[in-house]
Amino acid sequence: MAGKLIANLIVIGSTYLARGLIEGYRKALANAKQSGVAHETLQKVRNGSKAMTEQEARQILGVSAESSWEDVLQKYNTLFENNAKVGSFYLQSKVHRAKESLEMVYGRKDQETAG
Repeated sequence: MAGKLIANLIVIGSTYLARGLIEGYRKALANAKQSGVAHETLQKVRNGSKAMTEQEARQILGVSAESSWEDVLQKYNTLFENNAKVGSFYLQSKVHRAKESLEMVYGRKDQETAG
């Protein structure tokens, strides 16, 4: 008798918990849609979640928008080599991705000035 009562309590409790989680998820989605977070996330998924913004790349390398490509390469080489010595592959990859991101930016600027 006690086992049956405990089983019923577990089933009822699980049902209420599941309903609460589902309702919370629905509200979270609604809030995300209202604030634009869902749209932002969808854009990141479409563009590739590993895409780095120009601003983030500049922060990682410690360069400004006025910096020349030579300055960017100098910072990249310094940071990449320092992280190779310390052994931080994660930081090395972030530095490399930042350089790749800025290559696209500087490549576009060169095309605009040449054209």
